[in-house]
Amino acid sequence: MTESTAKRPARRGRIFPERILPPEELARRKAEDEAFHKLCRAIFERVSPEYIEKNYGWYIAVEPDSGDYFIDEDIEIASQKARIKHPNAVHCMFCLNETGATGTI
Repeated sequence: MTESTAKRPARRGRIFPERILPPEELARRKAEDEAFHKLCRAIFERVSPEYIEKNYGWYIAVEPDSGDYFIDEDIEIASQKARIKHPNAVHCMFCLNETGATGTI
């Protein structure tokens, strides 16, 4: 006969419990992200009607601090153009369509 062995309980918890961020820091980061996206979205909304007719489905990389934007048919090329001009800045990507969404679900 075979004896069944006791099943070990699954260990639950964080891998690095000492690296937990306080709720204030999480809220601050979320507010910064929302402010960044709001600036980028405003620039996108301002320039998209100009380009959406002839470049529908292309990608636009927006750098909100300078107000620069870079358009290309390929998402990687648009991102590369933004990184070349502003190497240390973070940019936001949009698609030139009605919603600005870049991916599919």
